[in-house]
Amino acid sequence: MPAKTIKVLVIDDHQLIIDGLKSILQDEENVVFAGGANSMKEALDFLSENEVDVVLADISMPEHSGIEITKNIKALYPEVQVLALTMHEDIAMISAMIEAGASGYLLKRTNMNEVLEAINMVATKKKYLGREVQAILMEDLVHREPEEPGGKNASAKLTGREKEILNLVAKEFSNEEIAEKLFISERTVETHRRNIFTKTNTKSIVGLIKYAIRKGLISQDGEPGKDR
Repeated sequence: MPAKTIKVLVIDDHQLIIDGLKSILQDEENVVFAGGANSMKEALDFLSENEVDVVLADISMPEHSGIEITKNIKALYPEVQVLALTMHEDIAMISAMIEAGASGYLLKRTNMNEVLEAINMVATKKKYLGREVQAILMEDLVHREPEEPGGKNASAKLTGREKEILNLVAKEFSNEEIAEKLFISERTVETHRRNIFTKTNTKSIVGLIKYAIRKGLISQDGEPGKDR
């Protein structure tokens, strides 16, 4: 069976970026350029009339940021996957986009092969952090305050089940998806989630991703790892 065609909308206030991606995507077999938008209004108008699978969204926009645009897209079109494509490489922006509902985060200096890899990944409702973005998260972990044995930053004692759920939560699986995957109830998943956030002393998905990478629960390529 031939692969499903992935329709991509590019949101950027620089028309040159949109035109460049349109030119590149026209040579792809399973990824097609659906359209471009220079603002949130243009993007929402386009989505109301066209089928789109993945949105490539910049963060720095004149009227509404990519973060606000992402929130609106996910509220109105939850099945559309948003992939940040931006110059911003600070932890705050990465966190804000993921919390807004983005399925992935790439820097504009990445190569097109990785952009295509990310598009294909998020189109299947998986999460994708660019290799440079993962490196930024790792760098932040390396330079954070070292943990003190027995102190508030000491390693959390997670159960085997909590480690499983942490790996899935860090990849932004929903409670329903986790429950179905692990054959447990959504209420049980929610209880585990609360315990994980408490034990790891984290408050956001990015915090969990950083914790999971540091502990070897997910590897640099996003696949499950082993606790070290």
